[in-house]
Amino acid sequence: MPTIYHPTPIGVARIREDGGYISSISVRDFADGEDDDMTPLLLEAAKQLDEYFAGTRREFTFPIKQPGSGFQQEVWDCLLKIPYGKTISYLQQSKIMNNPLAIRAIASTNGKNDLAIVVPCHRVIGSDGSLTGYAGGLWRKKWLLEHEAKVLGVGQTKLF
Repeated sequence: MPTIYHPTPIGVARIREDGGYISSISVRDFADGEDDDMTPLLLEAAKQLDEYFAGTRREFTFPIKQPGSGFQQEVWDCLLKIPYGKTISYLQQSKIMNNPLAIRAIASTNGKNDLAIVVPCHRVIGSDGSLTGYAGGLWRKKWLLEHEAKVLGVGQTKLF
């Protein structure tokens, strides 16, 4: 599976391609491997991430696909509908999905999202406005939310 490691303001993004789709983006403290073939799709994903971090891109347009059950796909599709710079709670997400009793399963599935930033699980917070779990670390979640608020000109509005 072609893989590249791309520097970002919050760490090194490991970007993977599988079958013509970006299948994984995870941000880590350092590269734990070496770049493979620099395919056009991997380079485009890195370019769009750079644009996101520069504040000039709010939506990603490269093809994505991550393996998961029908339920997981539904949860991740819901995440894609959260507007840039906005947050919802896990409870709100479960209600949007017409499945309020599945809040724990939805939260667990958010944590299994392999497409960090692009499928914006960082935009889901606790019902009390607190930051809750994020596979990349809560400091990265906070950074991403503050970055989006700053790009929107929201300033120091309390997000959590």
